[in-house]
Amino acid sequence: MLQADADPSEFRYSATNNISYMYQVYCSYILLFKNTTKQDDFMAAQHLQDGLKMLVRKYYQPVAGWFDVRGDDIDVVFYADKFNDPPFTTQTLDIDSKELASHVYKSNVALLVPDCPSSFISRENRDIPMFLVKATYLESNDAMTLGVTYHHSLMDGTAFWTFMNNWACLCKQLYDQVSPGLVPLIPNPPSFGFPGISHLHKSELQVNHSEYALVDSSSFTRVFLSGKDKIKENLFVISVEQQHGLRQMAKEFGVSFNTMLCAIFWKEISVLRYNARPSTAQDISLFTCATNPRAQLGLSKNLCASPVINLAEPRPIGEIAAMELRDVALLVSQTVAKGSAEYVYSSTNFLLAQRQKEISNEKLGIAGDKIMLVYVCPAYAKCVVSSSRNFPIYQSDFGFGQPEYVRPPYLPFDGCMRVWPTPQSAGSGTANNEAPLEIYLSQPDYVDFTQSPLLSPFVVPSLL
Repeated sequence: MLQADADPSEFRYSATNNISYMYQVYCSYILLFKNTTKQDDFMAAQHLQDGLKMLVRKYYQPVAGWFDVRGDDIDVVFYADKFNDPPFTTQTLDIDSKELASHVYKSNVALLVPDCPSSFISRENRDIPMFLVKATYLESNDAMTLGVTYHHSLMDGTAFWTFMNNWACLCKQLYDQVSPGLVPLIPNPPSFGFPGISHLHKSELQVNHSEYALVDSSSFTRVFLSGKDKIKENLFVISVEQQHGLRQMAKEFGVSFNTMLCAIFWKEISVLRYNARPSTAQDISLFTCATNPRAQLGLSKNLCASPVINLAEPRPIGEIAAMELRDVALLVSQTVAKGSAEYVYSSTNFLLAQRQKEISNEKLGIAGDKIMLVYVCPAYAKCVVSSSRNFPIYQSDFGFGQPEYVRPPYLPFDGCMRVWPTPQSAGSGTANNEAPLEIYLSQPDYVDFTQSPLLSPFVVPSLL
């Protein structure tokens, strides 16, 4: 973290000495709270907003900062005496709590999530909010929702849920009037600034980086594309008993529980798509997963950064459909195992070299190729996995109890698979093996999961 010589109140740090600048997207969640104790000041907007402003100004100053593009680098700039405070909007609806809950479960983002500007960072678009809130109340005061959105280049899932729980803890202390007149302490004070990783260079490491795609400028986009088929979201619930069975299978195959889940879904997606359209046998079925190399890089969970990396393995649909499940599980395991610290360094160099080419092409007026995360491309049958099962999602108690439910908004692109904890989870921040799991999966509407012997027991019919 550097202090500017010209302005002693200005601080900046690089957001592009890691892979985070590829994640110039907003991520959103909807938190549903019930007013079970019928309190008049339940989740009061001014209380929440005051707590948020105090949090970012005292502990998370970069979240109240600005992006600054300088050549091939993107800095986060913030000041000791001026702040780009997170936008906070409210609305009150004349509906009952059951209808509000229905909007949450159906992922009504238009109603419950804040409107966001373009998330693409440029010289012309530097005043991008890094965190936004929309609080929805009811005339009855029986429930409310928090629609929250954050810029992924600054926070990964670990950093975001740490931020949420710090915000909640601070608000709870303000509500309980702990140490009146003093700035409350938070349980996990953040740190900022990505450490250097040049020492991880291995010249002998040869990497394909199939998680990225080079496309011509006319095809480049940062928006998730659904392709030609109509995409539908499916919900699967895996009971505790069913998880025990999957864990036993994973043990027999010599892989982890997460790997087992990924393998089952990747194989069955390929089988169902091949059976529905045999002519797609040679089309690519892409498995890709988001993994967080914090442990490999020695990064604290309190580091506010986005060191996420996607790992990918493309294979023909027909090949995956024909493989034994054990072999698919081993293939997934090998793919995930690629994400070493050295791989992260290689990925960083690969991305920055391509970014420098793109900037050079722009200066010369040449279109040239641009780099995209491969799962954004609509040309594949995809199984794009992100797992939130270890995040402390249900610890966000603002003084009125934990959320009744937290919904990851529906993303209408082919293959989006979200592994999600349920409200029954203990919220300890570690995977709770004694609670059901939910899986939200977006696939073309012609894919019928009731035809899969492996997946049909998990299907929730109401979303089909």
